[in-house]
Amino acid sequence: MIEVDRYCHLRISDIEFSAIRAQGAGGQHVNKTSTAIHLRFNIQASQLPDKTKQRLFEIKDQRLSKDGVIIIKSQDSRSQEQNKLDAIQKLVKLIQSANKVQKVRRATKPTKSSIKKRLESKSNRKQLKQQRKRVVI
Repeated sequence: MIEVDRYCHLRISDIEFSAIRAQGAGGQHVNKTSTAIHLRFNIQASQLPDKTKQRLFEIKDQRLSKDGVIIIKSQDSRSQEQNKLDAIQKLVKLIQSANKVQKVRRATKPTKSSIKKRLESKSNRKQLKQQRKRVVI
């Protein structure tokens, strides 16, 4: 079990790993070893709470496929085991961000003093520009 927060846990059996060859430079070693990891996590089949599942579906993220599968690729390390841990950490962060409840924004009016300051600064600016004009005699 992987703990996401107090109320949410991931089971290792819900996560599917596949090793692939890493991209980019790396010499001969990169061509013969599969150290990069693809993590696949099916949201519907998981044991997550329903609210968390719903919020995960609402996230606009390129790692979420149309089928409701989160695909995370990790290839930063040369070690396959380290890439697995990194991919799990990325998944946990994604789920934690989905669990955060956004604060409702309440519209507010500007204060009287802020309105007064704004109007005064506008009038000061107006006077400054008028002083730049040519003097007509």
